[in-house]
Amino acid sequence: MFRWYQRSALTIVYLSDISPSGVLAESAWITRGWTLQEFLAPNIILFYRSDWTPYLDHHSDNHKEFIMQELKDVTGIDSRFYVTFRPGMKDPRKKLEWASKRVTKEPEDVAYSLFGIFGVYLPVIYGEGRQNAVGRLLEKIVAQSRDISVLDWVGKSSEYNSCLPADLTPYGDPLLPFLSKDDIRASISSLPVAGAEGMALELYNKLNGTSPPGFSHGRLHLPCIVFDVTKFKRRGDQDQGMYFYDVEAKGLCDLLITTGKKLFSRAKSATPKFLLVRLLDRRLLELPDFLDDTESTDDSSRPPSPSDSYGGFTAEQESIDSELSEKVIARLKQPFAELSSLAELSDIADDTESEESYSSALEYPLQHSHGGFPGEQESVDSESSKKALRLIAHLKQPFRAFLLVQKYGEEYTRIMSDRDIIAQIKDTTSVRDMMHCVRTVEVV
Repeated sequence: MFRWYQRSALTIVYLSDISPSGVLAESAWITRGWTLQEFLAPNIILFYRSDWTPYLDHHSDNHKEFIMQELKDVTGIDSRFYVTFRPGMKDPRKKLEWASKRVTKEPEDVAYSLFGIFGVYLPVIYGEGRQNAVGRLLEKIVAQSRDISVLDWVGKSSEYNSCLPADLTPYGDPLLPFLSKDDIRASISSLPVAGAEGMALELYNKLNGTSPPGFSHGRLHLPCIVFDVTKFKRRGDQDQGMYFYDVEAKGLCDLLITTGKKLFSRAKSATPKFLLVRLLDRRLLELPDFLDDTESTDDSSRPPSPSDSYGGFTAEQESIDSELSEKVIARLKQPFAELSSLAELSDIADDTESEESYSSALEYPLQHSHGGFPGEQESVDSESSKKALRLIAHLKQPFRAFLLVQKYGEEYTRIMSDRDIIAQIKDTTSVRDMMHCVRTVEVV
């Protein structure tokens, strides 16, 4: 249907519930799932009220231009998408957010109405149920976009796969923000780093070399940083049907998790195996967006950046203090030195140097090379080390953790998905410790 609207010479929208004095925000049209594509796809569109008079008495040949600001205010969708939108897999999280509050008559249409938005071709199977339809769509999105933020949500889990939501409503909630430029600098200056030369770069390269998330026969192969749970104990006290669990995991600060469900009986002789995991978000690696579909924006003068969608890294953040980073790198290269703190570097605040474009990351991998000119290689190594340091700074910050429980063999399932579990790495956790935690887990 998206292409049908896109190729139309004219699209007419009849707002049957809008009187001559009514406004667009009062219409049910703005809340329906299928109507999302009705104002994104057409080039020319006319709106008519219940008495078939032009909306707001506007008699132009195309209402799309003058109504864009009102559509933005009502839907939260930026005005540029009404003009330049193209179907595809770019910014999947943003598109799922657009659909998160929309309703459909048939439960499966929550997913089917987005096939054209994402440019996917999947069987339409009415009767399969909302969860299965949404699961098939999200599986396709994860496979094609490789964007792990699609898996970052809090809400009811799906029967299709426990790492997928039962519907799209959780995507209306924002992701945890990334650190600002100043916060990154402060975090780097106080990092308690312990390890051998190049450990930070090795961690970066290991994360960069992990396979993207993917599904196979309903099973999710999830690249993540795994923290083995060593203690999962229910407290004796209970408050209005809520249960409290003390959780300890290797490398993480202790947690208290509250839930309305009793996870296991005290009578059991053996407690099941639990894991707390952190998703491997490739935005932390500061790599350019490998996905280049046909969707365009108003700003075509620069390549797409993760900061466009998620409030992540900005051009300003690329200019993290060069002098600070170089001194930190020098400390890291001390052979097998035990470094208690880098706080003495925190007084450096002269932002005079800017870093090279992220695109160099693809041309020059984060590893030592024996080719090229010496000066050029030193510059690449320095840039690589700075990115590795910023990665560590981000990994030290609080993150949304998934609680997994072992099901069969090496298969796990996500539990407590409706609880926002915020975890943080201990100050004593080293880069080497984190390297040993990087793995791929199979989730059903």
